[in-house]
Amino acid sequence: MTFSGEPATFLGLLLLAVCCQAISGLPLLLVKGSNLAQRAGVALMVAASLAGCAGALGAVFFPSAGSWLLPSGLPFGGLEIGVDALSALFLLPIFIVTGCCAVYGAGYWPVARHPEHGGKLAFFLGLLSAALTVVLVARSTMLFLMGWEVMALAAYFALTTEDEKHEVREAGVLYLITAHLGALALFATFSLLNAATGAYLFPAPGSLSAAGPIATAVFLTALFGFGMKAGAMPLHIWLPSAHANAPSHVSAILSGVVLKTGIYGMMRVFSAFTDPPLWWGALVLVLGCISAVLGVAYAIGQHDLKRLLAYHSIENIGIILIGLGMALIGANQGWEALVALGAAGALLHVVNHALFKALLFLSAGSVIHATGTREIDLLGGVARRLPKTAVFFLLGAVAICGLPPLNGFVSELMIYLGAFNSIGAAVGLGPSLPALAAPVLALVGGLAVACFVKVYGVVFLGAPRSPEHEGGHEAGAGMLVPMGVLAACCALIGLAPGLLVPVLNGALGGYGGVPGMQGIESLVPFAWITILGGGLILLLALLWVFFARRVARFPVPVAPTWGCGYLRPTPRMQYTASSFGSILVSWFALLLRPERHRDEVDGLFPGHSSHESHLPETVLEKGYLPFLEYLFEKAQPVRRLQHGKLNIYIFYTFVTLVLLLAITSG
Repeated sequence: MTFSGEPATFLGLLLLAVCCQAISGLPLLLVKGSNLAQRAGVALMVAASLAGCAGALGAVFFPSAGSWLLPSGLPFGGLEIGVDALSALFLLPIFIVTGCCAVYGAGYWPVARHPEHGGKLAFFLGLLSAALTVVLVARSTMLFLMGWEVMALAAYFALTTEDEKHEVREAGVLYLITAHLGALALFATFSLLNAATGAYLFPAPGSLSAAGPIATAVFLTALFGFGMKAGAMPLHIWLPSAHANAPSHVSAILSGVVLKTGIYGMMRVFSAFTDPPLWWGALVLVLGCISAVLGVAYAIGQHDLKRLLAYHSIENIGIILIGLGMALIGANQGWEALVALGAAGALLHVVNHALFKALLFLSAGSVIHATGTREIDLLGGVARRLPKTAVFFLLGAVAICGLPPLNGFVSELMIYLGAFNSIGAAVGLGPSLPALAAPVLALVGGLAVACFVKVYGVVFLGAPRSPEHEGGHEAGAGMLVPMGVLAACCALIGLAPGLLVPVLNGALGGYGGVPGMQGIESLVPFAWITILGGGLILLLALLWVFFARRVARFPVPVAPTWGCGYLRPTPRMQYTASSFGSILVSWFALLLRPERHRDEVDGLFPGHSSHESHLPETVLEKGYLPFLEYLFEKAQPVRRLQHGKLNIYIFYTFVTLVLLLAITSG
């Protein structure tokens, strides 16, 4: 092992974190069913998070060009690792989220109750966290692919923890297929980069020309491979079922940080090119708009709490892609401010989404842990029994809707400012696309508010809708503390976003863009965000005190909810998830293709009647699966070549080698 550059302290802390993450599941594998072994694994994960955060922050505030080269003896050379401000920004949410999820998992999935799954889940959760870190510190593209593959396999085994369930196995198989399709595209990406640079290393920012067919092929293959991991539409087909069927703290990691490795890969590869063509940025921005709008539209029609949150991940990936598309368009046009605002907004939203989406999944896990179901229409009145969880979910909902004074508002404001900055400066349709993104963001924000008003009202307010799911109690401290940490991070970034200015400026330097790009602090009114956020909190506190005193002076009587003239209202006389979102879903019916099943009311004395609605995964069920069935049918003649006889397969291999030798010798 050789080291070049400044002292290796921060990189050493990151490698220490990788080691702690990788071995965190071993105690529970060695001593099955032991609570002490589970706590030892959690302690290792927390230690990894603390060491990793220290190493990532050190790389931001004390940057260096240092790297370690690990000799491999493989044809593609040594394996190089290093850390810069761009990878450090992505590492911070990884360590925060995985550490919180490890602590949460000890209460949500105690090994005493799940002895058959506890060791497997702990081992692959630690391995997944270690692979995520390796992906972010890899400077060698081959090491990146190794970490990428380990990450995919570890995520598969973690999300299929309850593999005795049919739907879990189906979700896992779909995830594994799409993960390997994306990996195949990345093999092509890195092979093309090797052809352009002569090395299996990530190129330096701005070191390659974007002109020519190789650059176009690199862009398209990277967009496909990384876009499939990120869950951008229409490459998102694995995401809803995987997030819904995984244990809740695994869902938090999948949504909070695994998706972001796709964004990291895009930014790392795209930043290597100077003067990207206008259509690059336009394509990324349009994909972002489609993902954002359709992601939130699908979320509105969901009945499954975790599947609803999964579709909001697609929405937020779309918002990140809008910012990245703006940055690419700005680089093409030479607009420094648009590059800075678009890239910084995307980067900050990467951090913000990791925090508030992990908070929402952990809060949803607390609800599922208490009630035994994730079906929204079977819940109701949960806030009475889980008041702290209800508060944490509400904070996450406010953050994901982009409302002040929480963190989602700040990153979306940056992207809005980028859109407004391009107004008047753009000439032509392509350069005007950033301005057209502003109404898209406004539409997405309004739909997100409507969706979370629905889910919060149906799940946490009202009365329990089913007797078998009305029990439960508040989560223990082991589950509440991680939620509190994530909520505090959301509030801190929302109220004091200026604290992240050095991190964002450093990451912008690692991303590249255009020469002389100005710092983000000159483009965003961070001080005013803090002042207005503090004023809003003060106003809310005063209103709370006013109404609390008024209620204390005039006690409010408890009575049944008005039943529209019915003398004996029941819990069934409440809005359901379907009825609340039916109008909004109808706006997008042409794309969403909702399915309704009803028994009509008929006659003077009607019998049983019912109404059910279902929102299919249209892209998968109406697009991919029919296409694959068509290919299966047309490939019947080709499959006759597969006889199951070893001697014939050896003959095929021999013929292939002869043909390759003939081609290469010629």
